[in-house]
Amino acid sequence: MLLPPHPVEEKKRSITVAPFECAWDEEFQFREAGRGCIAFEASAHNDVTLVFREQPGSQHYHYKMDNSRHYIVILGSHRNKRLKIEVDGKTVVDVAGIGLCCSSSFQSYWISIYDGLISIGQGRHPNNNILFQWLDPDPNQNVQYVGLSSWDKHVGYRNISLMPSAPQNSILWSQIECAYVEQDGAGGHTRKQESKDGLDQRALANFLENWDFSDSIFVVGSERKVVPVHKVVLGSCGDFPFNLMMSRPAIELPSVSYPVLHSLLEYIYTGSTQISEWQLVSLLELSSQFKVKPLVMYCEEIIGCLKMSDAVSESSKKIQLSSGGSQAHQFYYFPFKAPLNTQKIEQFLVNGEHSDVNIYVNGHGLVTHAHKLILSLWSMTFDKMFTNGMKESSASNVFFEDVPVEAFFLLIQFMYSGELKVDIEEITPVLVELLLLSDQFGITALQFECCKRIMEFLSKHGHMTVTSEERVLDAILTWCMEACDCFNWTSVHELLSTSRPQKLFGGRLTAINTLLPFVRFPLVQPSVLHLMEKSNLAKNIEAFRQLKPLSYLMRDYRWQQIHVRDFIIDAPAIKSFSIFRMVITMVLSTMLNITVTASSPNSRYTDPKALVSKNYQATCFAGPRLEDGKMCSWWMVDIGPDHQLMCNYYTVRQDGSTTFMRSWVLQGSMDGRSWTNLHVHEDDQTICQPGQFASWPITGPTALLPFRFFRIMLTAPGTGVSNTWNLCICFLELYGYFR
Repeated sequence: MLLPPHPVEEKKRSITVAPFECAWDEEFQFREAGRGCIAFEASAHNDVTLVFREQPGSQHYHYKMDNSRHYIVILGSHRNKRLKIEVDGKTVVDVAGIGLCCSSSFQSYWISIYDGLISIGQGRHPNNNILFQWLDPDPNQNVQYVGLSSWDKHVGYRNISLMPSAPQNSILWSQIECAYVEQDGAGGHTRKQESKDGLDQRALANFLENWDFSDSIFVVGSERKVVPVHKVVLGSCGDFPFNLMMSRPAIELPSVSYPVLHSLLEYIYTGSTQISEWQLVSLLELSSQFKVKPLVMYCEEIIGCLKMSDAVSESSKKIQLSSGGSQAHQFYYFPFKAPLNTQKIEQFLVNGEHSDVNIYVNGHGLVTHAHKLILSLWSMTFDKMFTNGMKESSASNVFFEDVPVEAFFLLIQFMYSGELKVDIEEITPVLVELLLLSDQFGITALQFECCKRIMEFLSKHGHMTVTSEERVLDAILTWCMEACDCFNWTSVHELLSTSRPQKLFGGRLTAINTLLPFVRFPLVQPSVLHLMEKSNLAKNIEAFRQLKPLSYLMRDYRWQQIHVRDFIIDAPAIKSFSIFRMVITMVLSTMLNITVTASSPNSRYTDPKALVSKNYQATCFAGPRLEDGKMCSWWMVDIGPDHQLMCNYYTVRQDGSTTFMRSWVLQGSMDGRSWTNLHVHEDDQTICQPGQFASWPITGPTALLPFRFFRIMLTAPGTGVSNTWNLCICFLELYGYFR
């Protein structure tokens, strides 16, 4: 939908909402109903009010008169004393002293909604500096439009950005670029501007009139000003007469002024532009000449409106033009927005048109003809490769070593389409390789999609209880054999005495090289390591042969010191994500400054360092205490004020006693006082042997919540005849997404 023309002052880029009014805009919309986040800056004496509805309202909308389903978040309610959340007109949260306003300056806030989980925080990065969270027991899955409202005083808003809510597979939010919405007044026209937020990843707007990767020029006006452009960008949204036989063809525009050409290019590269009213006709003629159809339609409509209103054509007032929307894509961060045509960009990859770099993989040959600009938009690795002044910066051929060809082409294809174009029903070697490549090249959206598909597959196959590293190895071998029944490594050892590895593992033989490093061999019993070293696996499988002798792994494995209160203990220095065990998980024991406490005083058998030690403890327990009039016992882990974890899996180990826990809860907290249940166990019979390991997943919205504190708490007596309130575990390991 095209908005009517409205003069815009270039420096004024904020919204001021009058008392009892509400600002709506088509840009204030979540990409996915029920899931989204808005970040903004606000200045007000009180009542910074945001409305989340299934449909947009009017300027005079007021939430007190709303009969439809909606959420209301009020920062600085009750004369800037309280934070309020309302659901369908009913107050569900009313807390004092947090989420307050400031009238002397603009403050940054963000509000996220994810399947009824409402999170409120300060700053520009979601999931950082969380002020409050509330989970709706009856989530409204259809809220999609956001209104910026007020109460009895004016509220100023600026730097408004809409983005996806907490992704299903976490990544640092600062790695995602946001499209900022800028407005002039409550009824002004919108303008989208790409902003570099966090990392230095480049947006398409950064290449506007930039010589980096430019392969064509305009020579404009009588002064013959030279303006660099990129054929792959211009060719995707119009018909420009590039001469493909010249290395840097020039398009001569002697009768066109530079401001008009700049507006055309700015519209193409950023999706919006501003131009004086008296230059609209010239912009229409230029966009018609190059068949930039969206801009032609926009100019024609605005000129028609001006004629109907008898506006003065010589006016110097600025008119803002916007693409008025974006193409539908699987991911929010997609560098090619309207008016660029994604189908044309994909076709450039197929036919190699306007290509400026040939991608080779040693041992395979040419993979594809690509475009440095497109690769650089998605990946800082490629961007630095092409701009660091080394040989790749000027070379037309680039060679890669030890890169899986099929996964590498899928990665490049993704950068042209924004879609993972492979139909897979299981975790294939290609998908694992693609996940590793997306991490290597820093393509976060592709990481999201790979993780999503792996998690969906794993969720269909029940619990992934991992009781030992031998089990991890067995699972790798079974999967690589495509076997229906589980094979342990000793069975594979026997099969290799009569079969070649190529016959036994088929097309998944190469996957062993990828997955084997994720087995933590130093945690395997030394006696088992000696047997493995002499087995047919070590003799016939290349990945085993490339390892150091297994019997030496224990002594060569590096350990780092971790401070646990006043103790210094050893923990494995695992420095990479484990793809196979939990898709992308990090063991908390690799982090520094972890504090462990128990519900009972420290003693010989209540030793905090034992809980995160690799050593088995025959007697290790947290004793009972009264809290709020109820008996309980717990172990608590504090990962430090600078760290948070979204926990999606955890493992415990029973000590040597037979006091097995049956009813307990794993909880998370940001302050160590207010706790959120992550997994509640009632009459859970899983643990039934001394020294047993057991693991459980964390599912649902709580798996997306970041916490600093975690505790496992006994809520009812365990088995046995004495000391049944003792929490008898000697090991705790947390998995998830860490920052």
